[in-house]
Amino acid sequence: MKEEKILEFGIKRENEERRDGGCCVVFDPKTKKYAVYKHPRTNVLCLFGGGFDKGENEKDGCVRELQEESGLVDFLYTEEIDKVYVHYFNRNKKINRVAYATCVLVILKSLKREETKLEEHESDFEFMLCSGDEILNSWESFNQEKDYDHWIYFFKKAVRRIKELGYS
Repeated sequence: MKEEKILEFGIKRENEERRDGGCCVVFDPKTKKYAVYKHPRTNVLCLFGGGFDKGENEKDGCVRELQEESGLVDFLYTEEIDKVYVHYFNRNKKINRVAYATCVLVILKSLKREETKLEEHESDFEFMLCSGDEILNSWESFNQEKDYDHWIYFFKKAVRRIKELGYS
């Protein structure tokens, strides 16, 4: 049986804290745009996501984080896209991280949102719908430290899957 190699992204840093988690690429087929938030200090567009709770299924953890941070609740389709190892600087918590990260594709049925459950460092997240080009340009312009390489990889893979599913 062939062993599948897990991709690794980012730059290894000293004092990395391990926190496995994930993110969601969220597509609205009606507007042909993606749900993201604008980082309050850098203005970089970001995927919704975060760390998993102890014993939590990875896909469920990604979707839970999406619901807590965005308020989105009406999903047509969800699918795990990939898992990778990643080294990055967490700008929200200001610490170096290493993680086994999962990405989930979420196709929205509607933009219906409920109340968010934001942590203190998330209180000024600005929900937005943006084009794929806007998102990629945002990451590429702020990626000198390679902190967004895994998101770029996840996003491009999710966009290919959206096309395969016939939503683009």
